Amino acid sequence: MASDSSAKVPDLDQAQVETMFEQKLAEAFAALGTFNLAVFGKTGVGKSTLVNAIFGRDVARTGVGQSVTKGLIYYRHPDGFLGLYDSEGFETGTSGNAILEGLRKLVSDHGQRAIAERIHAIWYLVRWADRRFEQAQEGFVRALHNLGLPVMIVMTQVPTRDGQVHPEALEFATYIESLGLPLAPDGRVVITNALVDAFTSSPVFGLQKLLDDTYGVVPVAAERALTAAQVLDLGRKKKAVAGIINQAVALAAGIGATPIPFADAALLVPNQVTMIARITAAYGLPPSKTRALAIAGSVVLTGGATMAGRYAVTSLLKFVPGGAIAGSAISATVASALTKAVGMAWARVCEYAMGLTPKRRDAFLASSEVTEKFVGFLKAGNSTSGIVKVAKRALT
Repeated sequence: MASDSSAKVPDLDQAQVETMFEQKLAEAFAALGTFNLAVFGKTGVGKSTLVNAIFGRDVARTGVGQSVTKGLIYYRHPDGFLGLYDSEGFETGTSGNAILEGLRKLVSDHGQRAIAERIHAIWYLVRWADRRFEQAQEGFVRALHNLGLPVMIVMTQVPTRDGQVHPEALEFATYIESLGLPLAPDGRVVITNALVDAFTSSPVFGLQKLLDDTYGVVPVAAERALTAAQVLDLGRKKKAVAGIINQAVALAAGIGATPIPFADAALLVPNQVTMIARITAAYGLPPSKTRALAIAGSVVLTGGATMAGRYAVTSLLKFVPGGAIAGSAISATVASALTKAVGMAWARVCEYAMGLTPKRRDAFLASSEVTEKFVGFLKAGNSTSGIVKVAKRALT
């Protein structure tokens, strides 16, 4: 089937793409759902430090708080995909009993609601230096389990020396485990230190184990939100993004099956808009900056994506006799490769943004530097050369 140049799709202007991107970005974040974590522990146990280390944000400080029961406040972070149930100044005894009563009703009510509104995991924090695990604490943990909630006991602020955990902390953890508590996911206490100790120089450790255990108990429907929310494991984000790119590539192949002008990326833009929005959400970049991201995305897609196509065409012309390209033979192949190149380059932009401080990240996402980085990653990586290679093979 020959290519019909008269059927060329008109270029989308930046305003149109910006509006489309803003809508798709909102849809992508909404599709993540919410990961809800409950954190309990005595005053000074290091709740905020641990949450900040895993999620890179102080949910209780930046989120919108709502009292859900006596002694328990639910904070929904502005990003939407992370919620925290926090018992400020939690103590055992009467306070614990009051919280349990409220939780019983909460769990009963939430059992009839969507998964995104339920409690998905509980961290019960114990400071190693306390060296005591009281009967009331044991009863509280068992009561949480009886409510059907997965509970992890996390020992905090544990010092190490030369890679060895303090022996008294190990002894304390062994004692807690000997009580036969129904701890998720494997009956073990998770030993952690979430902040480098300036005096002893004890390093951060145990956080990846805590995150892995948390993934082990959350429902599948909450995994995408957890992946977006956590900042510790970039590999999980990359895996999610690889799936997003592969889906977009498959769709691009279908679009390219109906031949389109080789240097014109306009027909691919709607698919790429959705892909870039989903990648942005998977990395957990702030949706509160939707406007800035929409502007940046529209620039990339109306300028960068078309640039990528023309960059590939320019390279291909060197291999084609007479400098003409038979688009019908390679449309699907090139559409797929181009979409993959755009997705991989945008993923690198997101990874770069994640490595910045929050203030610097906001400035970056609102600037033309986003497009500059995208084009730079596109040219420097193997993605665009891949377009040339697969298209060259299709021509020979």
